[in-house]
Amino acid sequence: MEILNKMQNAECKMQNAKYFVASRYRIVAVSLLFFASLSVFSQTNYATLQEAFAKSQEYEGRGNFADAISTVKKVYAEDSYETNLRLGWLTYLGGLFTESTAYYQKAIKLKPYSIEAKLGFANPASALGNWDQIVAQYNEILVIDPQNTTVNYRMGSIYYGRKDFARAEKYLEKVINLYPFDYDTMILYAWTYYKLGKLREAQVMFNKVLLNKPKDTSALEGLSLIK
Repeated sequence: MEILNKMQNAECKMQNAKYFVASRYRIVAVSLLFFASLSVFSQTNYATLQEAFAKSQEYEGRGNFADAISTVKKVYAEDSYETNLRLGWLTYLGGLFTESTAYYQKAIKLKPYSIEAKLGFANPASALGNWDQIVAQYNEILVIDPQNTTVNYRMGSIYYGRKDFARAEKYLEKVINLYPFDYDTMILYAWTYYKLGKLREAQVMFNKVLLNKPKDTSALEGLSLIK
Protein backbone atom coordinates (compact mmCIF):
# COMPACT_ATOMS: atom_id res chain seq x y z
CA MET A 1 0.00 0.00 0.00
CA GLU A 2 2.82 2.36 0.89
CA ILE A 3 4.54 1.61 -2.43
CA LEU A 4 1.29 2.36 -4.30
CA ASN A 5 0.95 5.68 -2.53
CA LYS A 6 4.54 6.61 -3.42
CA MET A 7 3.90 5.74 -7.07
CA GLN A 8 0.73 7.84 -7.10
CA ASN A 9 2.55 10.78 -5.49
CA ALA A 10 5.37 10.53 -8.01
CA GLU A 11 2.90 10.43 -10.90
CA CYS A 12 1.08 13.46 -9.46
CA LYS A 13 4.36 15.40 -9.21
CA MET A 14 5.19 14.55 -12.82
CA GLN A 15 1.79 15.78 -13.98
CA ASN A 16 2.23 18.99 -11.97
CA ALA A 17 5.65 19.49 -13.48
CA LYS A 18 4.28 18.97 -16.99
CA TYR A 19 1.48 21.44 -16.27
CA PHE A 20 3.96 23.96 -14.87
CA VAL A 21 6.22 23.67 -17.93
CA ALA A 22 3.24 23.95 -20.29
CA SER A 23 1.99 27.00 -18.41
CA ARG A 24 5.40 28.66 -18.61
CA TYR A 25 5.51 28.02 -22.35
CA ARG A 26 2.04 29.53 -22.75
CA ILE A 27 3.06 32.60 -20.74
CA VAL A 28 6.24 33.04 -22.78
CA ALA A 29 4.33 32.56 -26.03
CA VAL A 30 1.68 35.10 -25.05
CA SER A 31 4.37 37.56 -23.94
CA LEU A 32 6.25 37.22 -27.19
CA LEU A 33 3.05 37.67 -29.15
CA PHE A 34 2.21 40.78 -27.12
CA PHE A 35 5.63 42.38 -27.63
CA ALA A 36 5.62 41.45 -31.31
CA SER A 37 2.22 43.07 -31.79
CA LEU A 38 3.39 46.10 -29.79
CA SER A 39 6.47 46.41 -31.99
CA VAL A 40 4.39 46.19 -35.16
CA PHE A 41 1.94 48.74 -33.75
CA SER A 42 4.76 51.14 -32.82
CA GLN A 43 6.34 50.88 -36.26
CA THR A 44 2.98 51.37 -37.98
CA ASN A 45 2.06 54.24 -35.68
CA TYR A 46 5.38 56.03 -36.22
CA ALA A 47 5.14 55.51 -39.97
CA THR A 48 1.70 57.13 -39.98
CA LEU A 49 2.87 60.00 -37.80
CA GLN A 50 5.96 60.58 -39.91
CA GLU A 51 3.88 60.72 -43.07
CA ALA A 52 1.43 63.16 -41.48
CA PHE A 53 4.21 65.39 -40.15
CA ALA A 54 5.96 65.39 -43.52
CA LYS A 55 2.75 66.43 -45.30
CA SER A 56 2.07 69.13 -42.72
CA GLN A 57 5.57 70.54 -43.30
CA GLU A 58 4.92 70.67 -47.03
CA TYR A 59 1.67 72.55 -46.46
CA GLU A 60 3.38 74.85 -43.96
CA GLY A 61 6.08 75.66 -46.50
CA ARG A 62 3.38 76.75 -48.94
CA GLY A 63 1.66 78.86 -46.31
CA ASN A 64 -1.35 76.51 -46.34
CA PHE A 65 -1.78 76.32 -42.57
CA ALA A 66 -5.36 75.03 -42.66
CA ASP A 67 -4.37 71.81 -44.48
CA ALA A 68 -1.22 71.49 -42.37
CA ILE A 69 -3.38 71.59 -39.23
CA SER A 70 -5.96 69.20 -40.67
CA THR A 71 -3.26 66.68 -41.60
CA VAL A 72 -1.86 66.50 -38.07
CA LYS A 73 -5.32 66.45 -36.47
CA LYS A 74 -6.06 63.21 -38.34
CA VAL A 75 -3.35 61.47 -36.32
CA TYR A 76 -3.78 63.53 -33.15
CA ALA A 77 -3.46 61.81 -29.78
CA GLU A 78 -4.07 63.79 -26.63
CA ASP A 79 -1.23 62.04 -24.83
CA SER A 80 1.25 62.72 -27.65
CA TYR A 81 3.71 65.49 -26.83
CA GLU A 82 4.82 65.77 -30.45
CA THR A 83 1.36 66.21 -31.98
CA ASN A 84 0.37 68.78 -29.35
CA LEU A 85 3.59 70.72 -29.91
CA ARG A 86 3.18 70.58 -33.69
CA LEU A 87 -0.44 71.72 -33.56
CA GLY A 88 0.51 74.49 -31.13
CA TRP A 89 2.89 75.86 -33.72
CA LEU A 90 0.62 75.39 -36.74
CA THR A 91 -2.44 76.92 -35.10
CA TYR A 92 -0.30 79.87 -34.04
CA LEU A 93 0.79 80.36 -37.64
CA GLY A 94 -2.84 80.06 -38.69
CA GLY A 95 -3.88 82.83 -36.31
CA LEU A 96 -5.80 80.49 -33.99
CA PHE A 97 -4.12 81.85 -30.88
CA THR A 98 -6.50 80.52 -28.21
CA GLU A 99 -6.38 77.04 -29.73
CA SER A 100 -2.62 77.30 -29.99
CA THR A 101 -2.17 78.10 -26.30
CA ALA A 102 -4.34 75.09 -25.42
CA TYR A 103 -2.14 72.73 -27.43
CA TYR A 104 1.04 74.17 -25.91
CA GLN A 105 -0.42 73.83 -22.42
CA LYS A 106 -1.13 70.14 -23.11
CA ALA A 107 2.44 69.69 -24.34
CA ILE A 108 3.77 71.37 -21.18
CA LYS A 109 1.60 69.14 -19.02
CA LEU A 110 3.00 66.06 -20.77
CA LYS A 111 6.60 67.29 -20.54
CA PRO A 112 6.83 69.74 -17.60
CA TYR A 113 10.55 70.37 -18.15
CA SER A 114 10.19 71.14 -21.85
CA ILE A 115 11.68 74.55 -22.54
CA GLU A 116 10.67 74.45 -26.22
CA ALA A 117 6.99 74.05 -25.31
CA LYS A 118 7.14 76.94 -22.84
CA LEU A 119 8.86 79.15 -25.39
CA GLY A 120 6.28 78.10 -27.98
CA PHE A 121 3.45 79.00 -25.60
CA ALA A 122 4.77 82.57 -25.46
CA ASN A 123 4.03 83.12 -29.16
CA PRO A 124 0.22 82.87 -29.09
CA ALA A 125 0.08 84.20 -25.53
CA SER A 126 1.84 87.39 -26.62
CA ALA A 127 -0.55 87.74 -29.55
CA LEU A 128 -3.41 87.56 -27.03
CA GLY A 129 -1.66 89.96 -24.66
CA ASN A 130 -1.43 87.40 -21.85
CA TRP A 131 1.85 88.73 -20.51
CA ASP A 132 1.39 87.49 -16.95
CA GLN A 133 1.07 83.93 -18.30
CA ILE A 134 4.21 84.44 -20.35
CA VAL A 135 6.15 85.71 -17.34
CA ALA A 136 4.97 82.67 -15.38
CA GLN A 137 6.27 80.31 -18.08
CA TYR A 138 9.54 82.23 -18.35
CA ASN A 139 10.04 82.00 -14.59
CA GLU A 140 9.56 78.23 -14.82
CA ILE A 141 12.18 78.07 -17.56
CA LEU A 142 14.64 80.05 -15.43
CA VAL A 143 14.16 77.58 -12.59
CA ILE A 144 15.22 74.83 -15.02
CA ASP A 145 17.84 76.88 -16.87
CA PRO A 146 18.80 80.07 -14.96
CA GLN A 147 21.26 81.21 -17.65
CA ASN A 148 18.85 80.87 -20.57
CA THR A 149 19.78 83.92 -22.66
CA THR A 150 16.58 84.04 -24.71
CA VAL A 151 14.36 84.11 -21.65
CA ASN A 152 16.56 86.50 -19.67
CA TYR A 153 16.59 88.92 -22.60
CA ARG A 154 12.82 88.68 -23.04
CA MET A 155 12.22 89.18 -19.33
CA GLY A 156 14.44 92.25 -19.49
CA SER A 157 12.38 93.53 -22.42
CA ILE A 158 9.09 92.88 -20.63
CA TYR A 159 10.14 94.73 -17.50
CA TYR A 160 11.63 97.54 -19.55
CA GLY A 161 8.25 97.92 -21.24
CA ARG A 162 6.62 97.95 -17.81
CA LYS A 163 9.07 100.68 -16.76
CA ASP A 164 10.47 98.43 -14.05
CA PHE A 165 14.02 99.29 -15.05
CA ALA A 166 15.70 97.89 -11.94
CA ARG A 167 14.28 94.45 -12.63
CA ALA A 168 15.04 94.76 -16.34
CA GLU A 169 18.68 95.48 -15.49
CA LYS A 170 18.92 92.30 -13.43
CA TYR A 171 17.90 90.08 -16.35
CA LEU A 172 19.88 91.96 -18.98
CA GLU A 173 23.03 91.82 -16.87
CA LYS A 174 22.99 88.03 -17.13
CA VAL A 175 22.78 88.19 -20.90
CA ILE A 176 25.44 90.88 -21.34
CA ASN A 177 27.87 88.83 -19.25
CA LEU A 178 27.38 85.87 -21.58
CA TYR A 179 27.19 87.86 -24.84
CA PRO A 180 29.03 91.14 -24.19
CA PHE A 181 28.97 92.30 -27.83
CA ASP A 182 25.40 91.34 -28.78
CA TYR A 183 23.72 94.36 -30.37
CA ASP A 184 20.15 93.80 -29.09
CA THR A 185 21.33 93.28 -25.53
CA MET A 186 23.74 96.20 -25.56
CA ILE A 187 21.24 98.73 -26.86
CA LEU A 188 18.51 97.67 -24.44
CA TYR A 189 21.00 97.58 -21.58
CA ALA A 190 22.22 101.08 -22.53
CA TRP A 191 18.69 102.49 -22.45
CA THR A 192 18.01 100.70 -19.17
CA TYR A 193 21.06 102.38 -17.67
CA TYR A 194 19.81 105.70 -19.01
CA LYS A 195 16.35 105.24 -17.51
CA LEU A 196 17.92 104.35 -14.16
CA GLY A 197 19.96 107.57 -14.24
CA LYS A 198 23.24 105.69 -14.61
CA LEU A 199 24.46 108.08 -17.27
CA ARG A 200 28.14 107.17 -17.23
CA GLU A 201 27.35 103.46 -17.71
CA ALA A 202 24.80 104.34 -20.38
CA GLN A 203 27.33 106.45 -22.27
CA VAL A 204 29.88 103.64 -22.26
CA MET A 205 27.30 101.15 -23.49
CA PHE A 206 25.96 103.42 -26.24
CA ASN A 207 29.52 103.88 -27.51
CA LYS A 208 30.04 100.10 -27.52
CA VAL A 209 26.86 99.76 -29.56
CA LEU A 210 28.40 102.04 -32.18
CA LEU A 211 31.36 99.66 -32.41
CA ASN A 212 28.94 96.88 -33.32
CA LYS A 213 26.69 98.97 -35.55
CA PRO A 214 28.26 102.29 -36.66
CA LYS A 215 25.85 105.22 -36.98
CA ASP A 216 23.12 103.35 -35.10
CA THR A 217 20.33 105.89 -34.67
CA SER A 218 19.19 104.61 -31.26
CA ALA A 219 22.72 104.77 -29.79
CA LEU A 220 23.31 108.23 -31.28
CA GLU A 221 20.02 109.43 -29.82
CA GLY A 222 21.01 108.13 -26.41
CA LEU A 223 24.38 109.86 -26.52
CA SER A 224 22.75 113.13 -27.60
CA LEU A 225 20.50 113.01 -24.52
CA ILE A 226 23.45 112.51 -22.18
CA LYS A 227 25.53 115.42 -23.52
